[in-house]
Amino acid sequence: MSVKDPSLDYEPLRRTPSKSVKEDDAEFSFKRSTTAATVDEEWTRTASAATESQERVLVSQPDAEIPRVKETWIHKHGHSLSYAGIFLFTAFVFFRPYEWSTSFFWLRSAAFWIALATTIVFVLTQLGLENSITARPREVNLVLLLTLTGLLSIPLALEPRKAWESFLEFLKVVLIFIVMINVVRTEKRLKLLWLLVLVATCILSINAVQDYRSGVLALRGMRIKGSIGGLFDNPNDLALHLVTIFPIALALLFSSRNALTKIAYLFTALLTVGGIVVTFSRGGFLALVAASVLLLWKFARNSRWLIAPVAVALIAVFVVLAPGGYKQRLSTTGDDSSVARFDDLKRSFYVAVRHPVLGVGMDNYILFSNSNKASHNAYTQVAAEMGAAAAVFYILFILAPFKGLRRIDHRSYDDPAARRFFYMSIALQASLVGYMVASFFASVAYLWYIYYLVAYAVCLRRIYDSTLEGRNHPINPPLTRS
Repeated sequence: MSVKDPSLDYEPLRRTPSKSVKEDDAEFSFKRSTTAATVDEEWTRTASAATESQERVLVSQPDAEIPRVKETWIHKHGHSLSYAGIFLFTAFVFFRPYEWSTSFFWLRSAAFWIALATTIVFVLTQLGLENSITARPREVNLVLLLTLTGLLSIPLALEPRKAWESFLEFLKVVLIFIVMINVVRTEKRLKLLWLLVLVATCILSINAVQDYRSGVLALRGMRIKGSIGGLFDNPNDLALHLVTIFPIALALLFSSRNALTKIAYLFTALLTVGGIVVTFSRGGFLALVAASVLLLWKFARNSRWLIAPVAVALIAVFVVLAPGGYKQRLSTTGDDSSVARFDDLKRSFYVAVRHPVLGVGMDNYILFSNSNKASHNAYTQVAAEMGAAAAVFYILFILAPFKGLRRIDHRSYDDPAARRFFYMSIALQASLVGYMVASFFASVAYLWYIYYLVAYAVCLRRIYDSTLEGRNHPINPPLTRS
C-alpha cells in the first residue's frame, strides 16, 4: 500500500508489487482443526509471516525491480508551476503593483493572464496525474452550485450585460479557488501564501495608521482609505480583511519556536488591530470581538469560566486605548450611513422575497435600490441577485469547513507533534466567524475574501490528513518522488 508523502507536489501514484514477490508469502492457508485455538494460532502465525514478508519487499527490494509508472515532466513539475501561478496571482491581487507607480501600468491586466496560464497548466497536470479536473470536497460542490445559479440569473437580469460581466469576474474567483485546493498540498506552500498575505497586511495597516495620524482622510474627509485599491479601497472592506488575517498571525505566533519570529508575528497581530481601529468600521469592531471570543473559547479549554471576565477586560482596554473619535463612532447608530445601510438591508430583503427563484441578476440589485447603492449585506446580496437557493449554497459554503477544522483541533490538541495544526485550525475558524459578522455589513459575496479563507481550510484539512497517514504507516516509504 502506498502512502502519501506530505512533501510531494501531488498525490502519489499507486504502484503494484513486483511479479517476483512470491504469492505464497501474501496468501494465507489454514489447516482444518477440531479446536478453535488451533485455528487462531495458525492465523496469527501466517499473518505475521505475511506482514514480515511484505515489509522485507518494501524496504529491501531494489527500485529497479519495482514497476515504474512513466513520469513525464508535467507529472513531476506541473503542480509546482500551478502553485507558482497561484502565488504570483495572489501577489497581484493583494499588492496591485500598477497602483504604486505609473511605470507599472502595463501590468494592469497581468492578473488575468496569470490566472489563465495557471488554470491551463493546472488542468493539464490534473488530467495527467489523476484523470480528473479537481478533487470534489463539499466546498467545491457548493461553489459550483453557486456558480451555476449565478449563470442562470443572467437571462432574467434587468441589465444582462452587467450581470454577465459580474459573472465573469466571479468565475475567475471560483477557478482560482479550485486550483488552490488542489495544488496547495504541503505546509510549506500554505505558510508561504500566508506570509505573502501578512506582508500585504502589514503594509496596509502601517499606511492606514500613518494616514490617520497625518489627517489624510480620503473618504469624504472623514475616514481613511486603503493604500492599495481593489479589495482594500473601502475602509469597511479593509477592516474585514484585517479581521480575517489577525487570527492567522496569532496562529503563526503560537506555533513558531523562534523568538525573533514570534516577535515579528506579535507585531503583525498588534499592527493589524491598530489598522482595524483607524478604519472606524463598526462592522469591523463587531467582527473583531466575535473572532476574539472564539479564540478565547478555543484556547481556554480547561478554564472557560475565565472567558467572560477576560473578554470584558480586553474590550474595556481596547476602548480606552482607542482614539476618542472611535468611541463616538461605535456609539453612533443614527447617522446618515447607518440609516442608508438599514434602508438597503430592508430593500434587498424585499427584492429577495419578490424574486426567490433566480434573483434579479448578479450586480443588478443596485438598479432596485432606493439610493442607487449596494445591499451592504453579503447574504441578502446573494439572495436578491441569485435567488434563495444561491443564498443557501453560499451560507453552506461558509459553514462547510467548520466540521473538518473542529476535527483537527480536537485531535491535535493533545498531540505535541501536531500542535501547530491545532493553532491553525482554530485561527481559520476565528477568521471565518469574523468574516461572517463583517460581511453582514458589506456586499462582498463575490470577492476574494471568503474564497481564500475556505481554500485555506480545505488545504489545511488535506495536509493534516496526509501528515497523519504518513505518521501512522512509518514502514511504508513513499513510492514516488516529486
